[in-house]
Amino acid sequence: MMLRSKIAIGSAAAATVIATTAAAFPAVPVDQAQPFPALTAQALAARYAEDSRMIAQDARAASHAGNQGLAHELDAMRGEHFIDFNPRGQGLAVEVIGNLAQATRVAVIVPGSDTTLATFDSRGTASPGGAAAALAKQARELDPGAHLAVIAWLGYATPATLSPGVLTSGDAGQGAAALRTFVDDLAHSGRQVALICHSYGSVVCGLAASNLPVTDIAVVGSPGMDAASAVALHTTARVWAGRGTSDWIRYAPHVQFLGLGFGPDPMNPAFGARIFDAGDGGHSGYFRPGSVSLRNLAYIALGDPGRVTEITGTTVTTAAARTTTAAAAIGGAR
Repeated sequence: MMLRSKIAIGSAAAATVIATTAAAFPAVPVDQAQPFPALTAQALAARYAEDSRMIAQDARAASHAGNQGLAHELDAMRGEHFIDFNPRGQGLAVEVIGNLAQATRVAVIVPGSDTTLATFDSRGTASPGGAAAALAKQARELDPGAHLAVIAWLGYATPATLSPGVLTSGDAGQGAAALRTFVDDLAHSGRQVALICHSYGSVVCGLAASNLPVTDIAVVGSPGMDAASAVALHTTARVWAGRGTSDWIRYAPHVQFLGLGFGPDPMNPAFGARIFDAGDGGHSGYFRPGSVSLRNLAYIALGDPGRVTEITGTTVTTAAARTTTAAAAIGGAR
C-alpha cells in the first residue's frame, strides 16, 4: 500500500507503516525449508521438477477451495525454477533466476512485509519474483559474461503492515535464522553471496549479518537494521544503503524504544554505510527497469563496487571516478 500523505513522525500511526510493501496479510508461521540441494545441474533439475509438481498440485487445491487469486498466482509460478516451496501458512518460496549450478556469484533478494505466496509475483517488480527477474536481466546487460544467479528468497513469515509484528524484530529474528542457514549453504558450495534487502527485509539482513559469509549487504527503503551502525553489524561485507527520493519511509522514526523500532537510519552518514544513488522512485520502485537504483543494485550483485554511483553530501560519483580524481590530485601535487 503506497502512502500518499506525510507521516507524522511522532504519532503511533507512523509506526504501523514501517517496513511495508503492499496489502495487509496476517502473519502465520510456516514450516521449515526443504533440505538444501546439491548445486549440480542434475540435482537442481530434480528439485525444480519436484517443486513444480508441488506448485501445480497446490494451484489445483486453491482453485477447488475457491481461492482463485492464489490459484492464479501459483499457476504463474509453475515451470519456474524453485529450490524451496511450501504452501503452509503464508508459504515459503525460493526462486532461482539463472544457472545456479555454474554461478560463481549469487544475489539473494530478501523481501519485506506483506510478502506471501499470494504476492510473490503479482506486483511485478515490487514482488520478489519480479524483482529477481529484473535484477538478473539488468546484470546480464551490464556484464553478459558474468556467472551470476539471482534468488528471490521468501524464506520466512513476513509480518503484515497493519500488525504489531511490523513494529518489532520478532519475525525478522526468525527470518534471520533461516537466512543464515541458506547463505551458509550457498557459501559452503563455493558461491560468493550478496544480500539485497528491501524494507523490513533489511531488518532480517541486519540480524543475520554477524560473521555471515557475504561480500555485500545492500538495503533499500530501510526502516533500520536493528543495529547502531555498520560496524555493529560485525560483518566484513560492504554495507550499502539507498533510498529513492519519493520513498515515504524517510518519514519513519528511526528509533528503538521498549522493543519497538529498528534503530538509526542506514542512510545517515554516521551509520557508516556506503550511500548509493537510488534515483527518484518510491518505496516499491527499486527494481523498476531503467532505474538508477536497479543499475546500482546490479553492480552490487555482480561484485563490481567501483561502478556503483555513490552519494556523498549532494555529489553523486562512482568509486572509479573518485579513484581517478584522487590519482590526478596526487599527480598534480608532485
